[in-house]
Amino acid sequence: MYENKKIHLIGIGGVSMSGIAEMLLAMGAIVTGSDVAESKITKHLEDLGIKIYYGHHPEVITNQDFVIYTAAIKEDDLERKKAQELNIPSFERAEFLGKLTLLYQNTLCISGTHGKSTTTGMVSTIFRQANLNPTIQIGAILPLINSTSYIGSKDYLIMEACEYVDSFLHFHPTSAIVTNIDDDHLDYFKTLDNIQKSFQKYVSLIPPEGYLVMNNDDINSSILKNSTKAHVITFGINNEANFQAKNITVNELGHYSFDIYENNQFLIHLDLNLNGQHNIYNALASYALASRYIKDKNIIKEGLENYRGVERRFEYIGSFKKASLYDDYAHHPTEIKTTLESVKKVKHHKSWAIFQSHTFSRTKEHLDEFAEVLSKFDNIIIAPIYPAREINTFNISEDMLVAKIKINNPQVIYLDSFSKIEDYLKEHVQENDLVITIGAGPINQVVYHLKEE
Repeated sequence: MYENKKIHLIGIGGVSMSGIAEMLLAMGAIVTGSDVAESKITKHLEDLGIKIYYGHHPEVITNQDFVIYTAAIKEDDLERKKAQELNIPSFERAEFLGKLTLLYQNTLCISGTHGKSTTTGMVSTIFRQANLNPTIQIGAILPLINSTSYIGSKDYLIMEACEYVDSFLHFHPTSAIVTNIDDDHLDYFKTLDNIQKSFQKYVSLIPPEGYLVMNNDDINSSILKNSTKAHVITFGINNEANFQAKNITVNELGHYSFDIYENNQFLIHLDLNLNGQHNIYNALASYALASRYIKDKNIIKEGLENYRGVERRFEYIGSFKKASLYDDYAHHPTEIKTTLESVKKVKHHKSWAIFQSHTFSRTKEHLDEFAEVLSKFDNIIIAPIYPAREINTFNISEDMLVAKIKINNPQVIYLDSFSKIEDYLKEHVQENDLVITIGAGPINQVVYHLKEE
């Protein structure tokens, strides 16, 4: 379908865009791309033979069959404008990805405000354990495939489905997991009610023969069962659910073990090799969906127990001065609460949270919640806000967050560069401390630089 087609991707270094690039390359397309700066992802794509231009290069738009761009690329982008002038068809990332979902017999979509990447990684690992060779599209680097994407068979596409700007409404899910619904991306949705309405539209896309796997403990997801014709399967811990975790224990590493009950009947025991109680929910969701396609429960168990996580999800980076270094992608107060829980399960002296808020709008919307949860770390360093797609029209600053945190914990400072943060940590971190960078931006550079010392 795409063999020998000339396709240019604007913003090719994005996690999802790079996955699309790899998929198109595997289909025989002639792929090029552009991005603002070189990264680990763009280097990987260049190693595959994809030509990438850094900066704005409208001159490279000549005779492409079509152009794909991310939602962050505005209409006045020089490359988009050139494609329009030449009447080259252009597609937003999610719109094109939706077209790709039609090429697969089963498209299994994993969505929800929190836990998408981890759950997508779990489901992918299970299906690989079962030798089903799924094609994978995930929003983080999965060590199992050492990439954000893997080109497998056309039988199964396992993909992370993001709700931002209603992206997932372009997809064609055969079955879907909704991990939870929370008030995020309010720069677009404005209200929690609008987010719920978007998810209602999304689950209505699942065909009657498909499955909706939903969190029975999440009150914001409860409305979804009335918005789909698919078979509804519930999972949870606290409320009655089709798949429920019982007899939960945690070891000295912070790894959870529990029994899975299906419809109140003991099914199997599971020992996760991951930190955090939230991963019980992710594992239950993954087990529930996988059980509808894989009949051997021991294969599902092996897949989940072999899963070691994706990059930037409470990821152990190394050590510095006998202090432990971690990184976590958390960028919403609910996610940081989960990160804090994981930190508490790891034996350490003092904790150091290095937080880079992601977007000005999210910082303003959740200022009090960010301050509340961050104040529970022993020491907090606030880094410059990562703007992503925004300019600061929200009258928000890092000092405002510091002032809020100081009400409950005076051990907080703002440092305006990564180099200053690294220098401060070198001077103050002690043996057996735990240092964790928190945020969806490039703040993880701090712990990687410390590790290199």
